[in-house]
Amino acid sequence: MSFGGPTNPYQPPRPPNGGPYPPPPATGPYVPPQPGPPQPYPQPRPYPYVPPGGPGSRGPGWGGPRGAEWPSVRELLRQGQGRISGCMWLVLLAPCTWFTIVPLVACYSFARSARIRAHRLFPPHGHRAVDDRQVVRVQKARAWIAAVMSLLLLAVYGTPEDAVEARELYLMRLAVTPPLLLLSAPVVIAVLFRWASAQTRSAMRVRVRAALRSAGWYIGAVTALPLLGGAIVLLGREQEASSGSPGAAPWLIIAAALPLVWLLFFIGFATGPAIRTGFNTAAVHLALPALLTGTLVWEFTVISLLAGGLPPGPPAIQVLALLGGPASVTAVAWWEIRRLRARHGVTLRA
Repeated sequence: MSFGGPTNPYQPPRPPNGGPYPPPPATGPYVPPQPGPPQPYPQPRPYPYVPPGGPGSRGPGWGGPRGAEWPSVRELLRQGQGRISGCMWLVLLAPCTWFTIVPLVACYSFARSARIRAHRLFPPHGHRAVDDRQVVRVQKARAWIAAVMSLLLLAVYGTPEDAVEARELYLMRLAVTPPLLLLSAPVVIAVLFRWASAQTRSAMRVRVRAALRSAGWYIGAVTALPLLGGAIVLLGREQEASSGSPGAAPWLIIAAALPLVWLLFFIGFATGPAIRTGFNTAAVHLALPALLTGTLVWEFTVISLLAGGLPPGPPAIQVLALLGGPASVTAVAWWEIRRLRARHGVTLRA
């Protein structure tokens, strides 16, 4: 067999009469473009845009437990119509169950209203103006290491009394944190004002006013809580003294109890975000949360030392346990400030 020359069986067929090669036969759906005016390119059919659901979303009208807003009672009933059977509707509509259903619905409405107001004043993620995941990971790792070291210290050198005292100190910190933060934040802001330039101060004043308004709401709620509780106690004693004719005391107790319940929900939903955002002082300066954290941790150290004394263990262990926690928090806070300066140009002496 030969692979070259005129006898090559794999050569293409010769054109007839020495002319050009004929076009290949049309064996598929392809049709070559024909001469004529250009045809418009067919546009794709538009589809309706559906925005993605937020974190914890479960469909329209439902914000989820961690969403931006809880659904109203009407939306809950409307969504649950297809899931609640007829027997369950009879139980819910029976008059004998109203003494439990009505308070639950009222508490849910109060909680929803208080949560909306609390999250408008103190956004849950307002403290993360700059989302630096590496800083968050380091903060979480430091917190876990501190917790494990505290438990090991109690397990090795502690007594049952030390464990009870540690729990009391933890509860005391939870109670002292909001007022201590309200006292410390103005001092740190005043130092930043002292360091800042005139142009930066004018921008910071507007944000400070907004932070003061939100802090005023929280202080007013905390102040009104014992006042309403004391009024309810006095009205109850007055009703017991005049047991013959109750008068308007029961209605006054109900009128004072309703805002009391709302304030309890408001303080419960607002305390966590308020502490994380420093009562919205995080919007005043990007480095303010780190400065407040470094200040508060040393204040807590002094309070713990005055209230409970030194931690258990040998003297060297006591000193390390007392100073290791605040020193590590201060180091992480200062590292965060350096990252803000290197990555975002945030300086304390602006």
